[in-house]
Amino acid sequence: MKSKRHIKIMELVENEDIHTQDELTTRLEEEGIEVTQATVSRDIKQLGLIKVPIEGGGYKYYLPPQPKEKVNVTSRMKRMFEDSVIDINFSENLVVINTLPGTAQAIAALLDNTTWDNVIGTIAGDDTILMVVKPKNAVESVIDKLENLTV
Repeated sequence: MKSKRHIKIMELVENEDIHTQDELTTRLEEEGIEVTQATVSRDIKQLGLIKVPIEGGGYKYYLPPQPKEKVNVTSRMKRMFEDSVIDINFSENLVVINTLPGTAQAIAALLDNTTWDNVIGTIAGDDTILMVVKPKNAVESVIDKLENLTV
């Protein structure tokens, strides 16, 4: 699944020194994700990975710089929701979003970068996101926004 592969690529690039597409392909295969070099090349382009010089010479992949201010929901967020969200439920001012395994943290990060006024923040595990909404009467509008992402 593409979104799971993208999440793993972002995790690898963030936590390891990945210098080449071949290295990235090898690491993905070690993680149990079978890919071709052509697929990795497309993924790098879609994720906007950049190569930056490192101390001692050479280059390594980095995630693209993220703006400090909140950003609007993008088509990427809608795609991630369509591909990964299984269920949305709530109690009082808490919204629980169930996802496919391994996708909750990436989706929570996207939610944290929305401009939705009533969302205080999220906490994510492997396949579950807890979203805190304030005030309680705003939960319905937040649920509507979330459901519109999964349509």
